[in-house]
Amino acid sequence: MDGSTREINCDLVTDDCRRCRSADTRSTRNLAPRGARGVARALLGGRTRRALRAPHGASMTTIGTTQNTPAAKPTTPPGYRLGDPTLARSPVTLDELDLLRGTLLMGDDDLVHLRLAGEVVRDQIEDILDVWYGFVGANPHLVRYFSNLSDGKPNAEYLARVRARFGQWIVDTTNARYDQAWLDYQHEVGLRHRKPGKNATDGVASVPHIPLRYVLAFVMPLSATMTPFLAKKGHPPETVAKMRDAWTKAVLLTAILWSEPYVKDGEF
Repeated sequence: MDGSTREINCDLVTDDCRRCRSADTRSTRNLAPRGARGVARALLGGRTRRALRAPHGASMTTIGTTQNTPAAKPTTPPGYRLGDPTLARSPVTLDELDLLRGTLLMGDDDLVHLRLAGEVVRDQIEDILDVWYGFVGANPHLVRYFSNLSDGKPNAEYLARVRARFGQWIVDTTNARYDQAWLDYQHEVGLRHRKPGKNATDGVASVPHIPLRYVLAFVMPLSATMTPFLAKKGHPPETVAKMRDAWTKAVLLTAILWSEPYVKDGEF
């Protein structure tokens, strides 16, 4: 978000890559707040530096302009369809959504702190995505879902398109209105994670299905790594904790809604 482009390299394929060795210090220095790296280390068993790099051929670069170039006007991420009236209607009703939010103990105070969280991280989104993509890149069982079927190598264009939508998802999640348009788009995103919807949006030949277990498990890294970013603007610890809790509830809510297409009719 600072108008610069950073490329994060990795050692997943080979340990003797000159490009990785020479760019290592530059690409990981100041990548995220120190606390975020600590959380990543805890999640990855101490493999933090490796976790903050992306696989070869999967240039997990910041989506933005090059350094010293004026920032371009925001554009709609490819495949982004929130508010599209042609989307299929979610089988979850607004009344059911309200009950689900109540079950998550998601009240008005959470919405206030969720909005505040959005303001706090607005200029940190690319750094957050660096950490998240680093986590995926450090785990071959996750990055395979962004890889080509033909050769098993990560698809850089696919990763870039998903990254753009992922950044917009942070904005949408912190500003969610929980109306019909938002609910319908969560259904659409859920369809894109499983057969036959995965890959269709981006026109890629990749693994056709993401198991539900990973859709749900990913709530943890998305939540745990956010705290250092929320704390970066100097808010009191109790306010940071409230923002973190509100964010966690919001992420879990979306993951639950994304799981609906995986469930047999009548059992969600």
